[in-house]
Amino acid sequence: MQSLIDFILHIDVHLANIVNSFGIWSYALMFFIVLIETGAVILPFLPGDSLLFAAGALSAAGNNILNVWALWAGFFAVSLIGDSLNYMIGHTIGQRFLATKIGSRFIKPQQVKDTEKFYEKHGALAIILARYMPIIRTLAPFVAATSDYSYLKFLKYSVLGTFSWATIAVWAGFFFGNIPFVHQHFTLIILAIVVVTLLPAVIAFLHTKISSKKAEI
Repeated sequence: MQSLIDFILHIDVHLANIVNSFGIWSYALMFFIVLIETGAVILPFLPGDSLLFAAGALSAAGNNILNVWALWAGFFAVSLIGDSLNYMIGHTIGQRFLATKIGSRFIKPQQVKDTEKFYEKHGALAIILARYMPIIRTLAPFVAATSDYSYLKFLKYSVLGTFSWATIAVWAGFFFGNIPFVHQHFTLIILAIVVVTLLPAVIAFLHTKISSKKAEI
């Protein structure tokens, strides 16, 4: 876990080393990370927003193999595929998986409840909004499937969510990642991105805790 935190906070340095070491194969590694973070259900803690931002910034440097258009198209494609994969997993084995020890260990019942409440509050728009929220974006397709949400309807909003997410994150990195101030304080910027994206989930968690305590009184 410490290594993962170090990778996320210093993702610009690690990513530069990966690109220099693996060249064209670094695309495959980055796309695989986003695919797994989105589609594997049990790995919501992998870097998402910060990886896209850092990759976009690195492509703007112009001294490596990365191309911003290839990154944008690739991240959009794998995140969309990951959403559908996640949905299919939830549709086929969702309820049975949650009932197992492994399922309950990686996906807490409270996380599922929080995601369900997020759906109830925001409706179909939740699929788009969830794309910008770590953990919830990994659980949202799974919960949608276990709730018998129509796949075609889910796919429509998934396209909008993944397209906007990839566009904003990659191009923000490309245009702003190499501004002197941002470049010099990259670790703080990445930490800010992580905090901002996690904030809605934390607020929802605290709201649930407070509500449950009030109900007990």
